[in-house]
Amino acid sequence: MKKATIKDVAQLAKVSISTVSNALNGVNVVKPQTKARILKAAHHLNYSPNLMGKQLRSGQTNTIGVFTDSVAGPYFYQLIETISQAVAAKHYGLSVTLANNHTALMNALLGNTCDGAIIFDHRVDDRDLEHLAGQGIPAVMLDRPVSGERLSSIVFDSFNESYLATQYLLKLGHRRLGYLAGYDNNRDNHERFSGFQQAILAAGLNLEDMVVLKGLFEEKASFEAMQTYLTTATAQPVTAFLAGNDLSAIGAIKAIQAAGQHVPTDYSVIGFDDIEIASYFQPALTTVHNPIAQQAQLAVTELIRLLTTKQWGQQQVLPGELKLRDSTAQC
Repeated sequence: MKKATIKDVAQLAKVSISTVSNALNGVNVVKPQTKARILKAAHHLNYSPNLMGKQLRSGQTNTIGVFTDSVAGPYFYQLIETISQAVAAKHYGLSVTLANNHTALMNALLGNTCDGAIIFDHRVDDRDLEHLAGQGIPAVMLDRPVSGERLSSIVFDSFNESYLATQYLLKLGHRRLGYLAGYDNNRDNHERFSGFQQAILAAGLNLEDMVVLKGLFEEKASFEAMQTYLTTATAQPVTAFLAGNDLSAIGAIKAIQAAGQHVPTDYSVIGFDDIEIASYFQPALTTVHNPIAQQAQLAVTELIRLLTTKQWGQQQVLPGELKLRDSTAQC
């Protein structure tokens, strides 16, 4: 069946095309009885407006875009879900772009598919941000602190929270610590590892005595990395681990348990993010609470501000909170 056009609606309602357009777009120049007749005709024909054409004419999409290199795991689930709710409350649509390479990512960002962008993707560099600014596309970054014309950022204070979490392990008496690292090109991983190192140096300890395992922010990879460490370590063993995220911490604990050892009796483990399962896992996971929902809500609010005002962008850094549970103990 042929899709109805605005011309079909005009013919059925016996009005001009411009009158139909005004009625359907809420322009207050159409008599109530005429508008009612047009709406009835549109409903009868199952007519839906050509939104693409409307967007091209207005230069607006009423859509906010999220651009990221991953949507996997509990962190991104909560982030995207909260952004979706916040966007809907502001009467915008939401599109999520997961591009497999930098070119596809930038084509999507610069392709007028959205009015503004929330970006969590390490492939977007300073030059890319200049291109966005040049096209007047406001953006909020979630993976690094930046600000500029129509550019803001809402980031988590990974360095300081990692420093404090490591300091807590040191206060428990642990002197040989390990770090379960995430991806090399990930800002949060870099900041958390730096905070870990700085706390160790501040305590007068030697970084060479510490162990770094590749957890890749994944439960399986962390399980395997910890399993390998437990079966091959010959030097004085590490007694506590700081993990790049909660999934890594959970994988590490499962490997420790599979080896017949215990947490926190044999090893203390701290995670990051405080995902939902963290408090239900056995042992309940000591972790650094990451205000993911707050970050998502602030990102939408800030992007709307950039869209509706000409004010300069700003940086916001969100603190965390160490949640003490059962996976850490005195050494």
